[in-house]
Amino acid sequence: MRVFNRDLRFQDITIMYFTGLAALMVILVGSYQAPGNATNVSSFKSNASRPLPPLPMPFRVPLDPRGELQLAWNISYADQEVYMALRVAELRYGVVLGMSDRGELTNADLVVLWDSGTKSYFGDAWSDSEGRVSLDSQQDYELLEAKQKPDGFFLLFKRPFSTCDPRDYLIEEGTVHMIYGFLDQPLASLEQLNLSRIHTGLQRVLMLRPDTPAPTLPPDVRTLDVVSPNVIIPNQETTYWCFIQKLPENMPKNHIVMYKSVITPGNEAIVHHIEVFECSPEVPDVPPYSGSCDDKMKPGKLNFCRHVLAAWAMGAEAFYYPPDAGLPMGGPGSSRFLRLEVHYHNPLLISGRHDSSGIRLHYTPSLRRYDAGIMELGLIYTPIMAIPPKQRTFYLSGYCTSKCTKTALPSGGIYIFASQLHTHLAGRGVRTVVVRGGKELELVQEDQHFSAHYQTIRVLRKMVNVLPGDVLITKCTYNTEDRSRPTVGGFGIMDEMCVDYVHYYPRTQLELCKSHVDAGYLQKYFNFINRFHGNDQCVCGEVSVTEQYSQLQWDAFTEEVLNSLYNTAPITMHCTQSTARPFPGEWDQQPLPVATAVLGKPRYPCEGGAPPPTGQPLTPPV
Repeated sequence: MRVFNRDLRFQDITIMYFTGLAALMVILVGSYQAPGNATNVSSFKSNASRPLPPLPMPFRVPLDPRGELQLAWNISYADQEVYMALRVAELRYGVVLGMSDRGELTNADLVVLWDSGTKSYFGDAWSDSEGRVSLDSQQDYELLEAKQKPDGFFLLFKRPFSTCDPRDYLIEEGTVHMIYGFLDQPLASLEQLNLSRIHTGLQRVLMLRPDTPAPTLPPDVRTLDVVSPNVIIPNQETTYWCFIQKLPENMPKNHIVMYKSVITPGNEAIVHHIEVFECSPEVPDVPPYSGSCDDKMKPGKLNFCRHVLAAWAMGAEAFYYPPDAGLPMGGPGSSRFLRLEVHYHNPLLISGRHDSSGIRLHYTPSLRRYDAGIMELGLIYTPIMAIPPKQRTFYLSGYCTSKCTKTALPSGGIYIFASQLHTHLAGRGVRTVVVRGGKELELVQEDQHFSAHYQTIRVLRKMVNVLPGDVLITKCTYNTEDRSRPTVGGFGIMDEMCVDYVHYYPRTQLELCKSHVDAGYLQKYFNFINRFHGNDQCVCGEVSVTEQYSQLQWDAFTEEVLNSLYNTAPITMHCTQSTARPFPGEWDQQPLPVATAVLGKPRYPCEGGAPPPTGQPLTPPV
């Protein structure tokens, strides 16, 4: 068979050669063509007819320890959208921003800016269980602006709270775990990207914030700085620094009406969170101290400084009290000592950095109509409550019963305007609801992406009125998959807590409204489980509750019966006054409150639901 004709001219061969070469080039170009759903940033022009959010945006946080990547954002509750502005100080080949359940790089919802070598692209993407990235077929991040400015490259984009895309993250109230990454080489295709192979990091934020304007401060407002005394930040990843500050001598009663963080310039990416605690008035003198909160040689009286006065976490804005209320500071019956606690997160192990960060309290001698108060809800700090080992999900609930609220609250009730959730390391979620007439009536706060490493006071979008006879239930979710022994309640970091510090007014004598399972019923549980597993020797009362939990044979049956005990057995109520004494009444073996109807989840526009109404401030009746 003859393939070539001897008479074939050189011109024909040349034509065939270049035709084949052109076909090959078409194939190669086609394989590297721009992703069909991505936005070509190189030729992107913003739509001038589209209204942009007010700039600068009110909420911002540095994402990385060096502050090279900063996120700012604004919220439209009317449209159920979040506007985000990402500043990259030095853009190389791209950047990744994402959200995931607990900050994992896998199964994350991503937005990516990447350089193909010739052009730049912006797109909605996702990562699989191995961290491999793919462009999303449903593009829900809308690019509004991409611009190089003197201080970096800026991306402005928006996304709905809910997209009804199963690969997308639902933006809801509570903690959002933001992940980020830097690209150090071009990507011919986004599918070449694996998050496990690039430099990444994690930052936590409260993304959804109230949209009500800040109240005006009174003209006679004064300030008090509770700050670290020029501390040299230790060159270790995590440090909790404690400092005792004394209030001015004979300070009369004032009202704190606002507070905000004071961060030493240059330390914005290291100061992670700050809390100010009031010491117990029962302790007349607290010795001076400035040092590690974990130092075993610190004065024991620091342990009596636990009453939360102010709390701030990275990304939080100023905290305002309602116009009719203020938090008392000074005067008879109050402590003259405050404990400052600053959490330094220093993953780069920077040394020699000085810090004088803390909280600036704004207070007024012109007392407002109502004293604000702080009440503890949830579980008592006791080993009576425990979480079995190896649990993916385990729930514990603390109760403020109708008997206690009927005894302690005024006829018009109280108004909760802010809340701070608290657990230790095993905590994964916290939810507090008001129950009236056996039905869940209103949500106080819920955070199903809760992290013990990010705990701050959250102002509610709508005040919650709690009346005498109402029940407050605080339910905590835990994960102990990495633990081989049971986790009991207590003060240690490896123990657990379930607390909601609610900020409310008018202030009452009720400072603590918490519970735990009846101790007698718990002993019956120990006896039953031990007999079931063939251990008839009773050790009741001979060893501690913690030891009894540890001696149990943990299996599915032991875990299920414990869960049933917590959900059916009577409880012991701690309905406690600010004097640390219980209100008059019988508080042991109280019936467990039950909610027969629970609140439904909100429906979002993509599900056919209407946007929820904006919360309006409430004013208690005269």
